[in-house]
Amino acid sequence: VQLQASGGGLVQTGGSLRLSCAASGSFYSVNDMAWYREDPGKERALVAFWRWTGATHYAESVKGRFTISNSKDTVYLQMNSLKPEDTSVYYCKSNIKNAIDFPPLVYWGQGTQVTVSS
Repeated sequence: VQLQASGGGLVQTGGSLRLSCAASGSFYSVNDMAWYREDPGKERALVAFWRWTGATHYAESVKGRFTISNSKDTVYLQMNSLKPEDTSVYYCKSNIKNAIDFPPLVYWGQGTQVTVSS
């Protein structure tokens, strides 16, 4: 199982970007998918979370600006009204069941750089 993240880039303050993270390989189901971001010298922090039930959760700093959504085995993060403080490396994470009788395992995608210029 692999998570492939894409969509990062350079954007001006107030601009938008859309990140994608696709799960591939052989597995039974995706329990949840999330986006984290990591700044130098800091711990990786949750940005947005999606569960198979449709429930979502956002960090306070991105509420009203970011939207997480899911289509099949891909999670998207629509980022609007971007600010310089959103500059970071973004990682996707997913808990995936490889078989019906096994507990979900944690998978991480590679990071994608988001840079917001002032």
